[in-house]
Amino acid sequence: SLQSCFHQFTSMELLMGKNKLLCENCTENKRRHLKETGSAEKKAEGVYTNARKQLLISAVPAILILHLKRFHQAGLSLRKVNRHVDFPLVLDLAPFCSATCKNVSVGDKVLYGLYGVVEHSGSMRGGHYTAYVKVRTPSRKLLQHITGKTYVPDLKEPDSESTGQWVHVSDTYVQVVPESRALSAQAYLLFYERIL
Repeated sequence: SLQSCFHQFTSMELLMGKNKLLCENCTENKRRHLKETGSAEKKAEGVYTNARKQLLISAVPAILILHLKRFHQAGLSLRKVNRHVDFPLVLDLAPFCSATCKNVSVGDKVLYGLYGVVEHSGSMRGGHYTAYVKVRTPSRKLLQHITGKTYVPDLKEPDSESTGQWVHVSDTYVQVVPESRALSAQAYLLFYERIL
C-alpha cells in the first residue's frame, strides 16, 4: 500500500559499519587535540561514528505528486513491477511530517485528496500511458484565488471536496468510469491536492 511505502521510506535507519557517518565535530576535535599535543600527525583522518537517519517531510505542498518506482534490477537488466499498490482517496501525511514541519501544528491532520492517476500498460521496452482524472465543478474559492475575481456568474460551490466523476483518458477516448476502476489502476504517478 502507499501508506506502507511511506512508512518504509520514513523509518529510522541505523548507519553502521561501512555506512558510518563522517563526524565533522569529532574530526575537528581530534585535529585540535593532535595540534595541542604536538603530535607528528599533520592531518587528522576523519572520524566516523554510528548514526541514525530518518527522512521526513519538512514542508507540505499544496499539490503532491508521487512517482511509484515500477522497475527493479534483475541481473544486468531492468524488469517492470506489475504488482498493484493500494492508494487511498484521502491521504494523511501528518505521520510522515517532521516535528518542525512548516504550516503544520502538532496534532494537525495533513489531508490530501486524490484527483489523478497515471497508469502504464506494456513492458519496459514499450507501452502506453493512460490517465484517470477526477472531473469536478470548479471551486469558487479556487477560481477566485486564480483569477482574482470575487464574483463568477453561474458558478456554484460544490457540496464537498469528494464530489466529482472519474474519467479514463487515452489517446483515442475519454470514458466515464466508476471510482473503483481508478483505485484499481496500476499507478505510476499519483496526483493529490491538499484539502486540510
